Amino acid sequence: MIALREMDDADPALAFSPLVRGMEKTFAWIGEHGGVPLTPSKGFKRVFVHWAAAAFHWPGHTEADLFAVNKVLNEPDFAPLMVLHDLMIAMKLGRHYKGEFRLTKAGQALVGHPGRIFGAVVPFFLFQINHGSMSRFDDAPILGNWDVFLNVLNVETEDGATGAHLRRVFFGEPKTGPFPRYDEVMGQLYIQVLRPLCWAGLLQQERGTPGYRFEEAVFMKTPLWQAALRLETDGMVREATRH
Repeated sequence: MIALREMDDADPALAFSPLVRGMEKTFAWIGEHGGVPLTPSKGFKRVFVHWAAAAFHWPGHTEADLFAVNKVLNEPDFAPLMVLHDLMIAMKLGRHYKGEFRLTKAGQALVGHPGRIFGAVVPFFLFQINHGSMSRFDDAPILGNWDVFLNVLNVETEDGATGAHLRRVFFGEPKTGPFPRYDEVMGQLYIQVLRPLCWAGLLQQERGTPGYRFEEAVFMKTPLWQAALRLETDGMVREATRH
């Protein structure tokens, strides 16, 4: 299993993690208000969802992105917030109590410590969550070995790589036919590997033209990748950069 390096709270590379930023912002709200108000179905209420949309600055899910397709925002309209909520419950960092989401002692211990948040939450998010459950397909997950994915991405995304290139590297050429079709393998690679790494802050995604497809998006390593990961292919990357 890949082990992430311990991160100092003051490390500027942590700013690249939407997951860490979203959790810090949530902790700040709770510190000011005492808890996040819940709907009867235990979702975050709109007042918090609207605030989070503006405060999180989540790439691909900014306030402008979300309100472009919704007049009001409920928690399911802001997918990363749903993931964050589920993560905090699963890790017992927070709990539902008297109509509010409140931090537990474990959650309170992370307040003000972004490095500690990264070290605790990101490995759980990447390696313990079934990202395939977020797919609209019922196919068996393609995700096999994180060691393989990370070591290959370490080389392939050094100077940026399109989703289409990464799909070919991992799974070969997509099937072709007379009509355009949705590439389920590309979709699964994005949902289960590339997007989680972007949400963790290890990769960043350049979206390109409006109406882009996953194949056209460009993925690059962030400074957080170099700061947090030590991989078997690091030597290959250093060798390539010398030539």
